[in-house]
Amino acid sequence: MDGGNELIRRAAATPQVLQWHTWASLTPGPSLVVLGAVHGNETCGTHAIFRAIDDLQHGRLLLRQGRLTLVPIANPLAFGTDTREGDRNLNRRFVPRLQPQDYEDHITAQLAPLLATHDALLDLHSFHTPGDPFAMVGPRNNDGAREPFKRAAEEADLARALGVNKVVEGWLEVYDRAALARGEPLDEEGIGTNEYMRSQGGYAVTIECGQHKDPEAIRVAERAIRGALALLGMADVPAPSRYDGPAARLKDVVLRESLNDELAADWHSFDVVKAGDLIARRADGRELRAPYDGTVLFPHPEADVGQEWFYLAEPS
Repeated sequence: MDGGNELIRRAAATPQVLQWHTWASLTPGPSLVVLGAVHGNETCGTHAIFRAIDDLQHGRLLLRQGRLTLVPIANPLAFGTDTREGDRNLNRRFVPRLQPQDYEDHITAQLAPLLATHDALLDLHSFHTPGDPFAMVGPRNNDGAREPFKRAAEEADLARALGVNKVVEGWLEVYDRAALARGEPLDEEGIGTNEYMRSQGGYAVTIECGQHKDPEAIRVAERAIRGALALLGMADVPAPSRYDGPAARLKDVVLRESLNDELAADWHSFDVVKAGDLIARRADGRELRAPYDGTVLFPHPEADVGQEWFYLAEPS
């Protein structure tokens, strides 16, 4: 798709401009927004979204009802340098400020009102190490102060319709534990696109499509877009197989304390561990063993000191 490649080159060359594409059917229906490259080195969503744009522009995909907004490159500065972030991580403090201070603040000022006018968000990401793609959902319905929510059933339904056979829940609660361990306040830290979407009355699912540069991750992202459109009745497209198995609930996060800390194995997300299994060793020789039967998630062997090194989840 040469036109898409040209659009990608142009977007990377103009980080001061944020672009999105919206289609609105004259038949009322749900509104869906899809984000790519919230982290600039996670490009599978960008390619999948540009392919969807091309299909819509050439009539291979027709919006039957509702409104669809596609944002292929949510962080052009980071995308242009093939790095995770520009000035900072866009997906850890996605909160509009009256006076934006950095590049990601300016991006948030544009994207936040856009998200707030939609019912659902699909956020396309990828990850460092090899592993299976998965969907991430937020909290269960609750009236708590941190992340009150009333649309968990719709969110879970969307996650299970996107063509992946793994679902993870409970992100913010466990991220907060990491922030507290670093001595950070629990105010805006940890609030990403999904959390902001929920705060505005919508619901949101992140798809981790695979390893960053794996071409298969693009196909996973394309399938997720089609799955969302099919579920919401927005387009006549084949629906991927629905996942009806158990989710994994995040329970613990471990921070790296020293660059000499070492993982005990080449862990991949969803590798199974039994209570007592050795997961990692600290620089001083302390062993970190699984406290319960579960899985390793998001292992990051190159994590900086004080950053998330790996997570543990249990069946939900």
